[in-house]
Amino acid sequence: MLIDSSEIYKAAHFIAPYLHKTPLILDPVISGQVKTNVFLKLENQQISGSFKARGAFNKMLAFSRHQANPGFYVAASTGNHAAAFCLALRRLNLKGKVFLPENASTSKLEFIKALEVPYELVGRTSLQTEIHCRKIAEENGYHLVHPYNDVEIIAGQGTVAIEMLDQQPELDVVVAPVGGGGLISGLGILLKSERPKIKLVGCQPAHSPEMVESISRGKIIEEDISLPTLSDGTAGGMEPGSITFEICRELVDEWALISESEIAFEIVNMLRTNQILIEGAAALPLAYLRKNQAQYQNRNVGLVITGKRISMMKLKELMKEI
Repeated sequence: MLIDSSEIYKAAHFIAPYLHKTPLILDPVISGQVKTNVFLKLENQQISGSFKARGAFNKMLAFSRHQANPGFYVAASTGNHAAAFCLALRRLNLKGKVFLPENASTSKLEFIKALEVPYELVGRTSLQTEIHCRKIAEENGYHLVHPYNDVEIIAGQGTVAIEMLDQQPELDVVVAPVGGGGLISGLGILLKSERPKIKLVGCQPAHSPEMVESISRGKIIEEDISLPTLSDGTAGGMEPGSITFEICRELVDEWALISESEIAFEIVNMLRTNQILIEGAAALPLAYLRKNQAQYQNRNVGLVITGKRISMMKLKELMKEI
């Protein structure tokens, strides 16, 4: 494996001055609903609105440590990585540009526009955008800050697990959303090193099951199998050769697919019961636990609430429907 837990501890040291140590709260309402001790890791309270700031800052700080010339930075993302990348550019006083798919969420675009970072909408899917961004970086000698297929990105995302174990050492299960696999790869490397018996569950929307399908077939799938999904933060496939695929295949204990109606219910339920705003990807672990609650009675389950960026228009629609 290209990365071990020591790299994650190094990342935690480097990013600490720039990021929040987010809360891990025992949620009494959700715990009561599913008859389980539910701990929410509130990465929706991170500085950029999601966990993605951890990887972006770690990668860009690594560039600055190893190269005298600051250079020019580029990134591709469905939104949360883009927001984190743009915030890191501003905080670290760097120059760059971000690429997003044509269907990027308006709520995420608004944040990027507010930071006044140049952006371009390219491609119908996140994978098409990533391929275009890598081509631009290679042709121009730019620094590429990839959303998942990178050792420093994975190490940064893995710092979530350090905090979770520090905040609740007795976790039995950790459940997280999965897109390209950067977050769950980091979680798996740290958790399986420190607490090998912890069960790690990865969730994807049934409308965009690229990682689950790739694991099932034993190789990264190349065809586009995505449909529109509320979990836009996890939508789209992986680029060929992504290091996250092998890590996920080795370290994730269970995979789950979540329906659009299940995602919608959890977004609204979190608002109604806790007044906490979450986006579609953050609803995946909640939905998994709700429909599998019988096997986790009276256990300590940690759910990574990855982000909060959902458009007001979509939120209003969901409130009417549920």
